[in-house]
Order: sequence, then structure tokens, then C-alpha cells
Amino acid sequence: MAVTTSTGVKTPTGVKTRRLADRVAEMTSFKVVDFLEAAERLQAEGRDIVRLEAGQPAFATPQLIVEAAEAALRDEKTKYTSALGIAELRRAISDLYRQRNGIAIAPERIVVTTGSSAALSLIGDLLINPGDGVLVTDPGYPCNANFIRRAGGEPQAVPVEAAERYQLTEKATRAHWQANTIGALLASPSNPTGELMDRAHLEGIHKFIASQGGTLVVDEIYHGLVYERDETSILEITDEAFVINSFSKYFGMTGWRLGWMVVPEDVVDVINTMAQNFYISPPSIAQYAALAAFQPSVIAEMEARREELQRRRDFFVPALRSLGFGIPVTPAGAFYIYADISALMKPGRADGEAFCWDMLERAGVAFTPGTDFGEHLAQSHVRFTYTEPMERLELAVERLSSALGSRG
Repeated sequence: MAVTTSTGVKTPTGVKTRRLADRVAEMTSFKVVDFLEAAERLQAEGRDIVRLEAGQPAFATPQLIVEAAEAALRDEKTKYTSALGIAELRRAISDLYRQRNGIAIAPERIVVTTGSSAALSLIGDLLINPGDGVLVTDPGYPCNANFIRRAGGEPQAVPVEAAERYQLTEKATRAHWQANTIGALLASPSNPTGELMDRAHLEGIHKFIASQGGTLVVDEIYHGLVYERDETSILEITDEAFVINSFSKYFGMTGWRLGWMVVPEDVVDVINTMAQNFYISPPSIAQYAALAAFQPSVIAEMEARREELQRRRDFFVPALRSLGFGIPVTPAGAFYIYADISALMKPGRADGEAFCWDMLERAGVAFTPGTDFGEHLAQSHVRFTYTEPMERLELAVERLSSALGSRG
């Protein structure tokens, strides 16, 4: 027999409970993983599940990237690299900003990381002292708040709604700024809503935060996956912000665990020291493989994939609306749809988690409850991804329609 401690650790009865750090008790779970694992269990039992829960592209890694990795293995490029990343890759990322955004970013300001999660970790430890507050959006990427907590900080959630395209505004930033607030961590396009911040909002938020002596961190990992509207990098506005990016989304290299960040020049040396101690270096094979991601033929392939994702979005959004899901604005980027289920539930009885479990079991469609992304109106919302092929999205709509029609 086992008992569970307040931090969720099971220990045998009669055995002294293991002491864990307080910060562990404050961590929130990542519910998308619960649904991912449940979907995998059902698939192992022989069920066909349409997988719309995880935020990763369902495309194969481009062949040139695979070949670059194979070449790196043959050439034994398997040793530690610089903690900041290989020089060739930092230059290639700098060139990407020149081509995509028309801005010159010195390669020395680019830090290659073990996924964007490592970048979030480094920035949190660099900027946050215990008790410091950091503004985040609600809804927002759930791990952001946990990285802030890990550094001893306080995530200060700002409720955002469709009227603001689920993004922070200068007005909201001013209203929620507190005595202990040191900055804001934003995402554009965002997870779970796929919404984009326009240049005017970014400029207004940057100016206010700078006037308070604070720091702005912007997650731009979905840049490149934007439809119809123009995307603006905060780096087009200021050199003082921190930017997080990744090879996971646009380049579809989720399992390669490779990201980057752009930092102000004055913190490069301390970031280098931190990276040396915490990670030693980013994965060498992934870095050499990523060099091929900037080849013109690979960029052309990525652009074709972006167009295909837009085609899927343009099918899936109206299809979900026709089933009763509330989607007030068509998402501008990424590959997410944040949908209101209020009209599908009894008045006052919205329970997004129960709804997701019900649809997984009865419809064989996996998606994520809004409670994974915050508290504001979370029970009445769910998140879909549209990374699966069109025929799978069509099957999801068919199954959801049948399941919803059979509900009492």
C-alpha cells in the first residue's frame, strides 16, 4: 500500500515521506500529455484515434535535413560544441532574420539552445529573482508560468479574450503592472489561440515596459506559420527585448530538440556562462542537421507546408463552427483553434475536461481542454490542432458530428 504526499509523491506506508522542494508543489501538469498518453493507449488497444491534441507538425523531416544529420554522424561531428552553438548555425539564423524581417542581427547575439524550453529556462534564471512578477496571458502556453515559478517568480496572469484577439495590449499591461512586476512574457502567434500581435501593440507594450525599467520577452516560435497577415518581430522594434524561437514548428523538427534565442548584447557573456554550466552545449547532430534547413529547396518545402496548413485551417474552422463550436475569430497563425463549447453544453454546466474525455472515448477524437492553458473561461474552451492530413480532419468532423448528435 502507498500514500501520496502533498507534492504528489507516493511512498510506502510507514516510510518517511521524502522531502521535496516547495517549487515542485507549485508546478501545474501539462494536460495535453494526459490526452496524448490516453490516445496512445487506445491506439495500442486497436482503436483508430484522430490525433488533434499535440502541437507538432505531422510532416516528415525534410530529406536534406536527414541527410545532413547522416553526414554529421559519418564525419563524427558528435562532440561538444560551443555552449552558444556552432558559428555556422548562428550565422545562418542571422541570415534568416535578414531575409525574413529585413533586419541585421549580429550572430554573436544568437544563442542556440536545446529546444525553446532551454531558452525559457535560461531567460528565467537570468532575469527573475524570488518574488518578482512576470505578466503572462491567460490563456497562454502553460509551461511559461512554470518556468517563472521555477526561478522563484510569480506568474501574473492577464485575462485576454477574443475582442483583443487573445493578446496583451498596452492598456492591459498598464492595468496589471504591479510593484513587483519586472516584465512580460508574450507569444505571437500564440498557443493555444494561434493569434498574432500587430506592430502597434508590440510598440506600445515595449515602450511602457521600458519606461518601467522592465524587460519584454517574446516567444516567436510560430513565426513563418502565419496566414494572410504580416508578422512583426519585436527585434524590428528594439534590440533590448529577448526573443525565443525554435526549429520545432516552422521547420517541423520537434524531436531534434533545437531552438534559439536572440538576446541583448550586454548579456551574451553571462548567458554563455549559464549555458556552459546548465547544458554544456546544444545537441551537436541536431545543429549540423539544422544547417540544411536554410537551403532554398527546404524553405520552399516549408512554404508549401504552410500553405497546406492554411488549407486545413480554412476547412476546419467553418466545419467546427457548423457543429456548434464558438470560434469568434479565425486564427492568424500557428496551427491551433481555440473553441468555445458553451453552446454544446447545458447552461452553466460547461466542463471542458469532461467534454474532451467524452469525445475521446465516444468519437475517437483527441483534443485538449482549455484548463491546460489557464483559468480565464478555461472550462468553456478546448484547443484543436489542425496538423493532421485533410482526410483525418474530415473524419474528425464526421465523428464529432455523430457523437454530438447522439448526446442526450
